[in-house]
Amino acid sequence: METSATDVKDLLLRESEEFQQLSRKHQELDERLTALTAKYLLSDEEKVEEVTLKKKKLAIKDRMAHMIRSH
Repeated sequence: METSATDVKDLLLRESEEFQQLSRKHQELDERLTALTAKYLLSDEEKVEEVTLKKKKLAIKDRMAHMIRSH
C-alpha cells in the first residue's frame, strides 16, 4: 500500500523533533504574517519584515516537504 504525503506528515509530526519544531515555527511565522496583512498600512520596517517572514516560511515549508519526500 502506498503511503500518502499526509500519512508521512502525520508520522513525522509524531516522531520527528525537527519536523515538530519546523511545523511550530511555520505556524508562528504564519500568525505574524496574518497580523501584518491585517494592517491597513505597513511601515517600511514592517514591509521588510513581511518579505523576510515569507522567505523564512517558504524555506521551512521546503525543508518539511523534503523530509516528507525522503521518508
